[in-house]
Amino acid sequence: MKSDLLVIFDLDGTLLNTIGDLAVGCDHMLAMRGLPTHSYDTYCSFVGNGIMRLVERALPEELRTPEYVKAARKDFVDFYIDHIDTHTVPYPGIVEVVAALVSAGVKLAVASNKFQAGTDKLIKKFFPEVEFVEICGNREGVPLKPDTALVNLILEKAGVERNRCVMVGDSGVDIQTARNAGITSVGVSWGFRSREELVENGADYIADNATELLHILQSI
Repeated sequence: MKSDLLVIFDLDGTLLNTIGDLAVGCDHMLAMRGLPTHSYDTYCSFVGNGIMRLVERALPEELRTPEYVKAARKDFVDFYIDHIDTHTVPYPGIVEVVAALVSAGVKLAVASNKFQAGTDKLIKKFFPEVEFVEICGNREGVPLKPDTALVNLILEKAGVERNRCVMVGDSGVDIQTARNAGITSVGVSWGFRSREELVENGADYIADNATELLHILQSI
């Protein structure tokens, strides 16, 4: 593994299993309104495009007006930010993978569609000693993945060429982001989406566990 590599990680479904807290937060918001809640599997299909889209998808179709979604998002975030790490945990072996990359001198970054405050809070809790080049969440004025804005921002900060940059993520959105940015993609099958989705979106590599992920990154 060469130290000139930059690895950009997705957060939810890649580094951390966050679905439990996302589901509880959405269910809380829905219960406040007397609306039906959803199953674990359904929430897995809702995530990946930011909190606004998660909340929108959780609401009944007839309530998905801009005003209602905005108000529901605020209620979700107010609850979620205080309960963001109740059920959330790193995926098996992922802390060790990050430590190995750090030891090898690899540059690391995070590009997530989760809102910035939530992204910062989770990274600081679960990876407190890791010096990431940049921790990018959803921020005003910057479009979400699969737009390349976050990747471009990170590349500029890191000073790394695109051919030495890898995007690691669990969804088609992450693979599309890498393709749009002209960088290598590694899909991880342990997240919220299926292995088939990663294949269909043209992932350059697919890892089924943390050990495989490390081996792939060591070969690039």
